[in-house]
Amino acid sequence: MATKQDKELTVEERLKMLYQLQTILSEVDRIKTLRGELPLEVQDLEDEIEGLQTRVNNYKNDMAEEEASIKTFHANIDSAAALIDKYTKDQDNVRNNREYDYLNKEIEYQHLNIELAEKKINEATKHIESLKAQINEAQEQLDDSEHVLAEKKGELDEIVSETRQDEEKLREKAKKLEGKMDDVRLLTAFKRIRKNARNGLGVVYVQRNACGGCFNRIPAQRQMEIKLHKKIIVCEYCGRILIDPEIAGISDVDAKNQG
Repeated sequence: MATKQDKELTVEERLKMLYQLQTILSEVDRIKTLRGELPLEVQDLEDEIEGLQTRVNNYKNDMAEEEASIKTFHANIDSAAALIDKYTKDQDNVRNNREYDYLNKEIEYQHLNIELAEKKINEATKHIESLKAQINEAQEQLDDSEHVLAEKKGELDEIVSETRQDEEKLREKAKKLEGKMDDVRLLTAFKRIRKNARNGLGVVYVQRNACGGCFNRIPAQRQMEIKLHKKIIVCEYCGRILIDPEIAGISDVDAKNQG
């Protein structure tokens, strides 16, 4: 919120304050630019690592299920073998061919169960080998990504530590300046314009008879109004707040040489 002023600020004072605020915030933007794409790269790597870890865990869970299945199949084989042994002994004590044929069919059935279980064991074993290969591949990617992440984080931490103090001072300075602004709507409009502007400039001065933001030509009458500092004027093309070079502490000659 704006602090109470002894007297209401003039439009010129507000424009000077906005330009000063713009200068401070542009310096903050410059510091953030030094970090480049590192914050995004770090975030992408962290997301990638999380995905790889999930993939490895899923592979390991699949392996555990296959290993449990193999144990079950071995148990089935043992059970079938025991039944075969029992039915074979029972055949020695049958009373007729019907009982013998029945036991013979049961023995054949248990042999089929053993063959099926052995087939399932073979399939599960191959799947486990495939899962092991996929785990190794994913683990290699994971190790590489974690190594790169450590390097990127180190770079980012170094840049942040070098610039943190300067950035904090600038933000505190900007906060104090905002507190002196008596026109909350103007300050809000400036922040909105700045947020939508490609280069973060919400206030620009006239350069070579054109807007210093979008470089579209400004009519002579409009330029005269800007020089009077009597009202807030925005560019009809890009919406940025326009000031004359004097407000920015720049001579007309310098302004004409820029662009």
